[in-house]
Amino acid sequence: MSYKSDLTDKEWEIIKPVFTRATKGQHFCKHEKRDLINAVRYINKTGCQWEMLPKEYPPYKTVSSFYNRARDAGLWDEMNDLLVKLTRVQEGRSPDPTYALVDSQSVKTVYACEERGIDGGKKRKGENGT
Repeated sequence: MSYKSDLTDKEWEIIKPVFTRATKGQHFCKHEKRDLINAVRYINKTGCQWEMLPKEYPPYKTVSSFYNRARDAGLWDEMNDLLVKLTRVQEGRSPDPTYALVDSQSVKTVYACEERGIDGGKKRKGENGT
C-alpha cells in the first residue's frame, strides 16, 4: 500500500545520494532508506503518533531512531539545502542567494509587566487575581 506522502521515484532519485552516502561502510540496514523516509514523511504529513504508524512502514522505534540519527548528522538540513538550490536553479536563479533580508519586530520588554503581574492560570491581571 502506498500513501500520498510517499516519495515518487523522481523525488527519491534527487535525495537518495544524501541518505545513501551517509551509510557507506556501515552495517547492513534491515530496512530501505526510502521506506524509512516515507515513514517520517507520513508522520510529518498526518501528525500521527509514532506508535500509530501504519504497519506498511518499518517499526516505529526503527523509524524514530532513523529520524533522530539523520537529524543529528545534519542530513535533513542537507536535504533541504539541496532542494532549495534545485528549486532556485529551476526558477532560473542562482543556486545560492546573493543577499538576504532580515525583518525584526519590536517587542515590549519586562517594563510593561513590572507594575502589574499576570497570573496565566487565572487569566487575570494582578498578583492575587485582582
